[in-house]
Amino acid sequence: MKSAEPTQKLAKTNAARLLDSLGITYELRAYEVDPEDLTAISVARKIGLPAEQVFKTLLSHTNIGEHLFAVIPGDSELDLKKLALAAGAKKAELASLKDVEPLTGYIRGGVTVMGARKPFPAFADETIELFDIISVSAGLRGLQLILSPADYLRATQATLADLTKASAPESIGDAR
Repeated sequence: MKSAEPTQKLAKTNAARLLDSLGITYELRAYEVDPEDLTAISVARKIGLPAEQVFKTLLSHTNIGEHLFAVIPGDSELDLKKLALAAGAKKAELASLKDVEPLTGYIRGGVTVMGARKPFPAFADETIELFDIISVSAGLRGLQLILSPADYLRATQATLADLTKASAPESIGDAR
């Protein structure tokens, strides 16, 4: 069963208000939500951008209990070892889905760094700088923000790092 977000939902979200307060130009783009498919790849198809330009925001935590946001391309998988290294921790794990809303104020499929309940450190995959525009959640399912990577990085104060798993088969380089 699919549900569409009504047009009046284009009202300002906390993320959009933050961008407004910083004088950052952006576009709000609505799309139809399928609760059974909240993937960034699905969102990319619906808003007409390549999946690598639609960045998903994942909440994680380190071995010392610090929570972090990881912002990665929609067609990529987070490498938790790389995130831990970037954060100066020994280990990182994805936060439990039951913890996401209480910690961020956002539900799965609508998580964004901007306007989150708590200002956790954010790390963005370095590929974010390859594009003229990117898309991130506006803080609601069915609503994306389109903006420049530089403006996103300024608004979130995210640290750039290599955060994704290599797409090459793991067998390459295993010859002894």
